[in-house]
Amino acid sequence: MKATVLSDSLKQRLPTVFHAISGRSQLPVLLNFLIEAKSGFLTISATDLEIGIVTKIGAKIEKEGKITVPAKTFFDLISNISEEKLTLEARETTLELKGEHLKATFPTMPAGEFPEIVSDKGKKLASLNKNALFESIAKVSFAASVDSGRPALSGVLLKKEAGGITLVATDGYRLSLKKKITLTNESLSENLLVPSRILKELLFLRESGEDFDLYVSEKANQIILETKSTILTARLIEAEYPDYQKIIPEDYETKAIFNKEEAQNAVKACSVFAREAANIIKVSLKKGKIVFSSSASSVGENEIEIESKVEGEENEIAFNSRYLLDFLNAVTEEIIELQMTGPLNPGVFKTEKDKDYLHIIMPIRVQN
Repeated sequence: MKATVLSDSLKQRLPTVFHAISGRSQLPVLLNFLIEAKSGFLTISATDLEIGIVTKIGAKIEKEGKITVPAKTFFDLISNISEEKLTLEARETTLELKGEHLKATFPTMPAGEFPEIVSDKGKKLASLNKNALFESIAKVSFAASVDSGRPALSGVLLKKEAGGITLVATDGYRLSLKKKITLTNESLSENLLVPSRILKELLFLRESGEDFDLYVSEKANQIILETKSTILTARLIEAEYPDYQKIIPEDYETKAIFNKEEAQNAVKACSVFAREAANIIKVSLKKGKIVFSSSASSVGENEIEIESKVEGEENEIAFNSRYLLDFLNAVTEEIIELQMTGPLNPGVFKTEKDKDYLHIIMPIRVQN
């Protein structure tokens, strides 16, 4: 294998591929990038067997071939060099990388030991504009659990419905739901439980300006998201999703409408004190205002008021400040609505413009 490629192209694409490298893999080859030179492209792949990422970079190919190299070392070196053009040439047991003022060698492992990332694309579900799903995914995927010990909660549910699909994610303490997302003229044939990691990786491609195709392979039990230059794959989660609908309140006693940015700034300020007190922030809904407050005996206390249109009874509820910030960072709308029915019931957040979206945060019991 011998190929010449621009270092800027490698710097742009490698960070995304590196996200599929696990530092705890028991298979040594999974700590490597698979690099293949063929048909005018350098293709770089990585997988941890849960997700896989493949990207193609235009290159001058002098000799086709493929090899694997230690991913972290290769990534770190590429990130810290200023050479414009790099030549990669495979030797018997090493990969040699050369620039005008640089020479480096990496130990290699045979490409045949690297697992196949995409064996069967399966059924194409949709061709999607780059903006069609990104905002919905951003509003939902952050609420999924990062605990691999709870497989169902680490996924995002794509639920088939008459008006389109519904995206749902929950970690047991919060829940995000977005309805009426149109994939194609045809609905899903069945519900899919997709690892949230792969949808978050898709968000990293938001700036690429590329549309993408969505495939589901029943044979390989995979979801495949493909752009012109990058393929993302993930093994579908085989687990029963919890009955999330039973925790969505049907009514409320108090409703507050307020500005997102003002609330965001208030929560950030209160979190300075809240981080010393289990991240607890109190939210008091009063006539014409919301009061955010936090206190910790070791550092002090603070409270911040913002204007709000409050309907119904005055009320108070406490939340984890990190959950509040995650939600406020995820939504783009300016006007937010909070509905609640008391300090021990879930808080329901909605946005003024998107009537098909809601976010629920479970309250924290506090002593007055």
